[in-house]
Amino acid sequence: MQILLVEDEISLSNAVKKLLEQQGYFVDAVYDGLSAVEYAGSTAYNLIILDVMIPGLDGFEVVRTLRRRNIGTPVLMLTARTAKPDKLTGFNSGADDYMTKPFDVDELIARVGALTRRTGGVIMNKIDFGDISLDLNSAALSCRGETVQLSHKEFEVLKVLLYNPKMTVSTETIIANVWGIDSEVTDNNVEVYISFIRKKLKYLNSAVSLKKLQKLGYRMEAGEC
Repeated sequence: MQILLVEDEISLSNAVKKLLEQQGYFVDAVYDGLSAVEYAGSTAYNLIILDVMIPGLDGFEVVRTLRRRNIGTPVLMLTARTAKPDKLTGFNSGADDYMTKPFDVDELIARVGALTRRTGGVIMNKIDFGDISLDLNSAALSCRGETVQLSHKEFEVLKVLLYNPKMTVSTETIIANVWGIDSEVTDNNVEVYISFIRKKLKYLNSAVSLKKLQKLGYRMEAGEC
């Protein structure tokens, strides 16, 4: 089950992302309104957690834009604004729920659970693509009966790519979701783990490949079995 987290306070974004991932969710984190609209329009998320005060488009305008584009993904707004008119603005913009900061962790998890249940989804235990299957509990990668164990970072990088199948995923997106936006990790670090993953795909004799598009990012291709 996938969640888009839109929060420009880096430390809070990292903390919420980690909390949700511990609950079994996969989380994409972005930090401004324009990125939120772009991500929400390109991936079928089960929930969007959206701060109001973000750069570019504010949270209210993000929700309005999504609803105008007939994107009905449930939206939980997080904000330090406590005034009733602000809450009403959020709901009138198309938000489904509204929490004020600071928030209780258990309440956040409960509300996320309630909103994601509306989509009828379930938390997946594995991701399949082409001839491979990634076990989200054990970080084991399998192909036609053969299995290899991934390291933690290999697992996280591959997971980002598998949740965006056949899409070109930028190096910046991989870094933000695996190491954090404030990390000093470079493109070379990402390329190292891509190389490790390619070697394991080759070991499994998988037809899946990781294609690098210069200055754009990486894309998974299923190939022919």
